[in-house]
Amino acid sequence: LIDAAGDTAAMTQGNIKVAKGKATSISSKLNVDNARLWSPRSPHLYNLHVRIYDRKGSAVDGYRRRIGIRSLEFRGKDGFYLNGEPYAEPLIGANRHQDYALVGNAVSNSAHRRDALKLKNAGLNVIRNAHCPQDPAFMDACDELGLLVIDNTPGWQFWNDAPEFGRRVFSDIRNLVRRDRNHPSVWLWEPILNETWYPSDFAARARATVDEEYPWPGCYSASDSEARGSENFPIWFAHPRSMSDAPDKIDPTRTYFTREWGDNVDDWSSHNSPSRVSRSWGEEPMRIQTRHYSCPPYNVTSYESLMSQPRQHVGGCLWHSFDHQRGYHPDPFYGGIMDAFRQPKYSYYMFMSQRPVQTDSVYASGTGPMVWIAHEMTPFSGSDVTVYSNCDEVRLTFNSGGVPMVYRRDVMKQQGMKNPPMVFDGVYDFMADKALTRSGKPDDVYLLAEGLVDGKVVATHKVQPARRPEKIVLWADTVGGEQLKADGSDFVTVIAAVADKNGRIKRLNNSMLHFEIEGEGRLITGSEGDNVRLEWGTAPVLVRSTLRSGTIRVRASMAKGGTHRPISGELTIVSVPSDVNMIYSDKDARFLDDRDRYLSADDCGVRDNDQERMALEKRAARLLEVERQQNEFGE
Repeated sequence: LIDAAGDTAAMTQGNIKVAKGKATSISSKLNVDNARLWSPRSPHLYNLHVRIYDRKGSAVDGYRRRIGIRSLEFRGKDGFYLNGEPYAEPLIGANRHQDYALVGNAVSNSAHRRDALKLKNAGLNVIRNAHCPQDPAFMDACDELGLLVIDNTPGWQFWNDAPEFGRRVFSDIRNLVRRDRNHPSVWLWEPILNETWYPSDFAARARATVDEEYPWPGCYSASDSEARGSENFPIWFAHPRSMSDAPDKIDPTRTYFTREWGDNVDDWSSHNSPSRVSRSWGEEPMRIQTRHYSCPPYNVTSYESLMSQPRQHVGGCLWHSFDHQRGYHPDPFYGGIMDAFRQPKYSYYMFMSQRPVQTDSVYASGTGPMVWIAHEMTPFSGSDVTVYSNCDEVRLTFNSGGVPMVYRRDVMKQQGMKNPPMVFDGVYDFMADKALTRSGKPDDVYLLAEGLVDGKVVATHKVQPARRPEKIVLWADTVGGEQLKADGSDFVTVIAAVADKNGRIKRLNNSMLHFEIEGEGRLITGSEGDNVRLEWGTAPVLVRSTLRSGTIRVRASMAKGGTHRPISGELTIVSVPSDVNMIYSDKDARFLDDRDRYLSADDCGVRDNDQERMALEKRAARLLEVERQQNEFGE
């Protein structure tokens, strides 16, 4: 049985083969009349109910699975087809690790869903699960929100010649496909090991394993174009530049996609790059990252270059959506459009400005008009003002009584970025701010951006300078509207900021805040003593639920006293009972500590100089190997 509101379905009698009184196989046919097809703009889902009956007609087993009805085709030089139609434009997406600040891979279902929603709201349509299968909660969210997924076999720059290693890799591939093959969001399978020089027969066997587990039309596997055994795959990963540099090597039967773009390091040990920007570094570094990702003046894969490709090259995934720990390198990766707590950088809004301006009436995520000013109006902010918007026209006003400046796009542009960043030259002047403030008119100082479509204002964003810090404000990152579940593992990010009396965040502030919590929640701060330093005006922590639902109060105050310190802030969160059965007794539900404990380096044993030297030499050798493989794969 299949059901969905307003839809009809019918199933013919299943054909069952019986041997010695046991069912060994079954096949059946199901027709869905007037089917609503799944797509990124309209991710309609059905509930498929499977029941097993005994000879008396009583149900003895069964399950429900959500499915989507859609077809995929990759037609070489003609590009990607969805549901029998050529996809309108290149698909821009991002890679995702499923780790989170402070908790690593212990990510709650609600956080997986918030990740998917934030990526969709940024206008992204493809997520590459780098480099491992990701939690079913994330896959479910991609189904619901309309995010296409590249599903990856776990592995990265490593091969072991022991036969058991290969057997386990093929087992991983088989189990991955079995787990995820009914997700309509799965767009491509990537069964090869990422950036790995595996044996010559591995690629063909990996592709065959996928086909064995998914023997239906619409099953496509992909490989790096330069990888060993790439001839076995219909989709090749490649950069537009490598294709333009060697047009004679382009295979008209293959469809191309860029699995990773955007990272632009000087070398793989130093990791200096215009793409790698900590949010804490402030305005100009974040604007430089955005220019690099959008349309830089130098030849590198960017949003502009991907959108300018012929249909044979169908898009690319940014490396990377979130800041994270690299694992092989001691430095964090700062190339995300959000930090590890999922706080957005300016580049997040640049990506958002590329999404459709028309709001889908049913599935509104990832669409709709927007405008964003990438300027904080501090004494150190530049005079030029950058604005991101997907509107036809943007009107920018500086100060009350100021003459609006208008930026109108070339609406006839056919290729490249639809909505490059807008730069209004020489707008902001701190001395104008000072003059109005000294004359008693501080509220007359602002930047106001208005986005217009067909001559009507459809989106606005207003920025004003932050004055004297007077209070601490807190809010919970509850995008998606999900409530905190009392299952002992769910968590939500709570962010504190020092603000002026009007609630404007004082970005130029590196004070230390002290957090406290009471009620049915626990703090995860990653800092000793629950003190967290403000970075670019905010201090995030995680609040984890207990096994009991109820009220949680989070307080933030200045870590150091003083007569004129900002007033402390408080936030109330209410957790709700878990929606799954919890297997524990009340007697066992005891919490011995209200925060995670972290081992310091001193607790891990004493290292002598020889051990430390050997560790450094091993790390240096590993980095050289990483650089070699990254360069060979065109990174």
